[in-house]
Amino acid sequence: MRGDSVEITPEILLKAYAAGIFPMAEDADDPSLFWVEPRERGIIPLDTFHVGKRLARTVRSDTFQVRVDHDFDGVIDGCAAPGRDREKTWISKRIRDLYGALFEAGHCHTVEVYQEGKLVGGLYGVSLKSAFFGESMFHTERDASKVALVHLVARLRRGGFTLLDTQFVTPHLAQFGAIEISRRQYKLKLQAALDKDADWHTWPPGKIVTGEEALAALAASNP
Repeated sequence: MRGDSVEITPEILLKAYAAGIFPMAEDADDPSLFWVEPRERGIIPLDTFHVGKRLARTVRSDTFQVRVDHDFDGVIDGCAAPGRDREKTWISKRIRDLYGALFEAGHCHTVEVYQEGKLVGGLYGVSLKSAFFGESMFHTERDASKVALVHLVARLRRGGFTLLDTQFVTPHLAQFGAIEISRRQYKLKLQAALDKDADWHTWPPGKIVTGEEALAALAASNP
């Protein structure tokens, strides 16, 4: 479904997420957007999120430093850059502008991974009540995006979130426990998530969360 006929504002974008749909562009040069509502929706159940032993050691070692909501433009640039698994991107200027506005409004968030002060991985997504809608992730160093995901889920669990929407299931996400559910099942989970408050800032803004703290949050009982 094309979104050209209606001016898409940040407010309309949030209403779309609340209705179970999200926008995409054909490519970076496409000025138009289309709405997507998958028949089978990808989610990561927060209570069964899986971290392998090797990755847990990497997270615990603090080889990477993780920050949130510090460099939105850098994360978008990283997600939009061509990589080994993609030759082109769907992140257009219109997408950048819309999610930039959501970032300024406090509804779009980034998890950023640094190594020796350089941004080497991260992800961004949208939060609405106790739902988090993952949009895209990237890495330029091995395991950087995986570390970002571990820290994301730790924050979501600690903050009382109940739904992590990944839109689709990829082999990369499947190793963490991502599954597909029907559109009807998704709508039920979404409605329940929208009926509950959650706290993205469960750790104080600006705090550098260590790997040990993130893993401890994952080990704690799910809210």
